[in-house]
Amino acid sequence: MKPIFLVLCLILLSASFALPSKKSKHKPCKQLVFYFHDIIYNGRNAANATSAIVAAREGFNRTVLSDQFRFGNIAAFDDPITLDNNLRSTPVGRAQGLYLYDGKNAFAAWLGFSFVFNNTDYQGTLNFIGADLMMYNTRDVSVVGGTGDFFMHRGIATIMTDAIEGTVYFRLRVNINFFEC
Repeated sequence: MKPIFLVLCLILLSASFALPSKKSKHKPCKQLVFYFHDIIYNGRNAANATSAIVAAREGFNRTVLSDQFRFGNIAAFDDPITLDNNLRSTPVGRAQGLYLYDGKNAFAAWLGFSFVFNNTDYQGTLNFIGADLMMYNTRDVSVVGGTGDFFMHRGIATIMTDAIEGTVYFRLRVNINFFEC
């Protein structure tokens, strides 16, 4: 009698785990907002440039972005990060990495970069990776980890283009929602 009772209990217990449960909406454990300012090298602004084209398609030079969608350009950057949208504000860190223009028929880039912090408010790094579909007002990229104050943090960074000045300057607003802190 006991083995049958034990088997029935195990079946009922396993069935209760197999039933779909109502998923709760994820709530961030921490939220931050930063701005990063990108000044693209154009052959005449070496003193102020914070990014440069490091690879381009055959037939294109590396001081001017190629054709309409920049397809094939790879840029490396070391941009200041601020807490507001003013380029002249005191930086809280640097955004360092690269973007690869990978859209042939639309503005799109693949991003791989880190926020490197070294100030009194934040210490450590945050690492980001993902597609930047620039035709949308907001785009999400993954926060895949960090160090220091952000050790093992993961989440989503929502990127919005905050300003564009020709082909030389753009500013991005980055809203970060951490789901693992």
